[in-house]
Amino acid sequence: MIKHFSDSVIYIGTDDLSGERFENQYSVPEGISYNSYLIKDDKTAILDSCDERTAAQWRSNLEEALGGAEPDYFVLHHLEPDHSSQIAWLLERYPGLKLVASAKCIAMIPQFFEDIDLDGRTLAIKEGDVLELGKHSLRFFLAPMVHWPEVAVSYEQSEKLLFSADAFGKFGALGKCGYTSEEDDDWACEARRYYFNIVGKYGGPVQTLLKKLSALEVSSICPLHGPVLVSNLEYYLNLYNIWSSYGVETEGVFVACASIHGGTLKAAEKFAGMLRERGVKVAFNDLTRDDAAEAVEDAFRYGTLVLAASSYDAGLFPPAEEFIRHLQAKSWQNRRVGLIENGSWAPTAGRVMKEMFAGMKNVEVLEPMVSLRSTLKSTDIPALESLAEAVISR
Repeated sequence: MIKHFSDSVIYIGTDDLSGERFENQYSVPEGISYNSYLIKDDKTAILDSCDERTAAQWRSNLEEALGGAEPDYFVLHHLEPDHSSQIAWLLERYPGLKLVASAKCIAMIPQFFEDIDLDGRTLAIKEGDVLELGKHSLRFFLAPMVHWPEVAVSYEQSEKLLFSADAFGKFGALGKCGYTSEEDDDWACEARRYYFNIVGKYGGPVQTLLKKLSALEVSSICPLHGPVLVSNLEYYLNLYNIWSSYGVETEGVFVACASIHGGTLKAAEKFAGMLRERGVKVAFNDLTRDDAAEAVEDAFRYGTLVLAASSYDAGLFPPAEEFIRHLQAKSWQNRRVGLIENGSWAPTAGRVMKEMFAGMKNVEVLEPMVSLRSTLKSTDIPALESLAEAVISR
């Protein structure tokens, strides 16, 4: 299905509802979109393609939108396979087509396509370069490490469209969430999960890109995943500024737990209840059952994390250890963390958690750390109360 955003700009992307995990690790119950666009002017430009799984639909969309015309350019903002799978097919199908991308992107293409012949078929763009199409033109901004090193974004100057690569993307097929943000009543939820799990480590590069784009007058943001953002752009830009600067988006506390036999879970639930009784907004995640990507999302969303975990093999129960390693990998920082450990004969979870959080930037471990033996008892309540007071103290 194609969709005209204007007389000259056409959406030709595809929805993937195959049920596969995105990047083989993130649950996408509402699917994912692979966004691609066509600009028809004196020169015609295809902007990005799709994943191989939806290639047949994408080719059909492209040829319907072209209406028999021959494209002049294939603009590739990002080389990841879910956007670039059709490079070889396009170069063969349209002999006059030139591939437009950053020099680093062009250099990496042979890694994905064996024996591909790019001789005379590419145009390497630099920061600030402009590709003239007629009344329309694309001005390029390099965006290394948002979230690969070869990424570029482009700004169509006549209609004020920002083609933002993976920035401002979200999980969810467009047939489910709507083609534009005006049709999407809960953009932030899946956009936040997408950002922190896909791009989150690279807050610095995102901040650099936001500064580059700040002088532009943008009417719509066209990402490679999720709906086109067409109104209230300050809202989306502000969220990206908070997320990429590792700021606190929502006041409250995120309580996560990893329990073997249920004792640690009951303690974590009791603690969450204490916070709620004090008027604190609480998000809760059982790391052994709930979506790990949502746990990462909430750890970044709130300013304080309380992690309750069982001891295991003289160390830390693996679901909790894996969660902390995810936070380390995504550069979690500027947060407070409270700890609740449990152990039947030799509690060790607290020591391991403290050591892991100690290596993170500007992470304060609150006192007291609560140490349980097997199950929560009445004698443990004062320690939980003290931790709750420490959490709300500032």
